[in-house]
Amino acid sequence: MSAPEMISMGCRLNIAESETLRQNLAANNIDGDNLIIVNSCAVTNEAVRQTRQAIRRAKKDNPDKNIIVTGCAAQVDPAMFADMPETSAVVGNVDKYDAANFKLGLQSNRPDIRVSDIMQLTETAPHMVSAFADRSRAFVEIQNGCDHRCTFCIIPYGRGNSRSVPAGEVVSQIQALVDQGFQEVVLTGVDVTSYGPDLPGEPTLGMLVERILKHVPGLPRLRLSSLDGIEIDDRLFDLLTGEARLMPHVHLSLQSGDNMILKRMKRRHSREQAIALVERLKARRPEIAIGADIIAGFPTEDDAMFANSLSIIDQCDIVHGHIFPYSPKQGTPAAKMPQVDGQVIKQRAKTLRAAVSRRARSWRQSLVGSKQNILAELSGNSGYSENFARVRFDAPAGKSEIVPVEIIDVQDKQLIGRMLA
Repeated sequence: MSAPEMISMGCRLNIAESETLRQNLAANNIDGDNLIIVNSCAVTNEAVRQTRQAIRRAKKDNPDKNIIVTGCAAQVDPAMFADMPETSAVVGNVDKYDAANFKLGLQSNRPDIRVSDIMQLTETAPHMVSAFADRSRAFVEIQNGCDHRCTFCIIPYGRGNSRSVPAGEVVSQIQALVDQGFQEVVLTGVDVTSYGPDLPGEPTLGMLVERILKHVPGLPRLRLSSLDGIEIDDRLFDLLTGEARLMPHVHLSLQSGDNMILKRMKRRHSREQAIALVERLKARRPEIAIGADIIAGFPTEDDAMFANSLSIIDQCDIVHGHIFPYSPKQGTPAAKMPQVDGQVIKQRAKTLRAAVSRRARSWRQSLVGSKQNILAELSGNSGYSENFARVRFDAPAGKSEIVPVEIIDVQDKQLIGRMLA
């Protein structure tokens, strides 16, 4: 008996949850020999298309195996996946942690749909706390769901309302991962900066980070996934800029650089607030690398509005950019707004990516001659620096080992380094 094959679409949280799911099924003796699980993504229409494509490809390559679809897209539109002839069952985001939902019974003419109402879920269960995707970096889920209703986003309907994992459970899991040899932990979730108000005492993300660093002294590196800048309070700001074990890498959920578009998205920050935050971060800790999510071609975006998104790449020094071409999601308010022409959206996304690429190329060049601490991964002679630059170096290191490297060159999108004694 072996574990089922997992196909993860979309975000890091999906990757983390796929590993948790695999472990849970193994612990419950679910035979995966004849099973493929597709963990779907609903963030864009393209993500849904790619999920459907992955299902068809998996069935074509493995005609004798059963395909079970779970994840956000399955939660939002289970009937669509049930209608696919390749699908044996559809399991919702609430239901995927009940191993019994992955036991296939007698086959009928229609796949089983096992999808509960996620809006009724009020807590993140302990078995959802932790997962990891490789042998050096661990992902720990501290929060799930979202209480905000951005006009472009379907994810709250796939993930439910915001709910947090108690700090004690997070600390215990991180300590267990450190005991297993992990050198870096990434705190992940749907809206991690909203951590805490549903818990007794209403702790904040900054308070959780303080607790982790205090009670897990053997953890060398702690990294945060995407942050909503408007929710970075003084405590978290001080940690981001003053705590050496908290990595100098801040990925912001910007979405746009234009104030009118931000209002129409129902975002809670302004362009000026985003720029001021980055200026403050850089002033206190200049080595911080800034990442951001930006949507190209949101409904009603004209040339001047797009120019504001383009210029914020330089003004916020964005070197890790995730650029998303807007696509309407049925059930969201933005889908009913006046749409931008598809070819215009495509070109704007290309322009934004090129701007981030130029900024990143200049940033990587500025690191030549510096010393960087690299967490070795995969082959042992490549990994990521503290500011999340990809680095390849000359001599192999042990997996999960943090090694000092002098940066001597840049090739394509990675730095080239020489290990220091």
